[in-house]
Amino acid sequence: MSATTATAATTIHFVRHGKVYNPDHLLYERLPGFHLSDRGMRMAQATAHYLAANPQTNTISAVYSSPLDRTRETAGAIIDALNEVRAERNQSPLELHTDSRVIEAGNEFRGLRIGHGEGALWRNGNWRLVLNLWRPSWGESYCSIAARMADFAREKVAQHPGEQIVVVSHESPIWSYRHLLETGHPEHWMFLRHTALASVTSITYDCASGKVMSITYADPAADVQ
Repeated sequence: MSATTATAATTIHFVRHGKVYNPDHLLYERLPGFHLSDRGMRMAQATAHYLAANPQTNTISAVYSSPLDRTRETAGAIIDALNEVRAERNQSPLELHTDSRVIEAGNEFRGLRIGHGEGALWRNGNWRLVLNLWRPSWGESYCSIAARMADFAREKVAQHPGEQIVVVSHESPIWSYRHLLETGHPEHWMFLRHTALASVTSITYDCASGKVMSITYADPAADVQ
């Protein structure tokens, strides 16, 4: 007798953090002390509601984030929303797990200010580092970023077979990894990234082979003011 067995699949929802409070327009990169703004928290809550209200995503079984403040706060909003659903189902609450592999890209410009005047990015010859936006010369390479994201994904697919998980990360890591999967190389033009604040890039993997089955994108916080 023959039977058709459904392929076990794991989906990782890569969420970008919400808007950061940054009145001095600094390139904060991995610096501590940069938190979500009021609008950023509303964006995180909108994405959290999107995930918790959708029957296709409210069975998420684990939440990860980079160790930075803005990602932890975004992940916290998502956990709060999902735990309300889990309480109704008498399931144990989710807790946050951090992982340095999904942290923001390393950047030699951290602490400099976008714009002009004292402390601005374009002073003191810093512009010489910006020679090629396709292969950034000012910090961590796109290959390095995508490699650590891929390592994280492989591990979590193995740890969560047939499940859905969330990881809150940053624009460059999410897009570099997606670009690698879709084109075979992580290098890209940074101004053409399709990774809005608090957006969700969902990648589904075949558990047996680890191959990508689908990549989808949603922007639940697009209208948040």
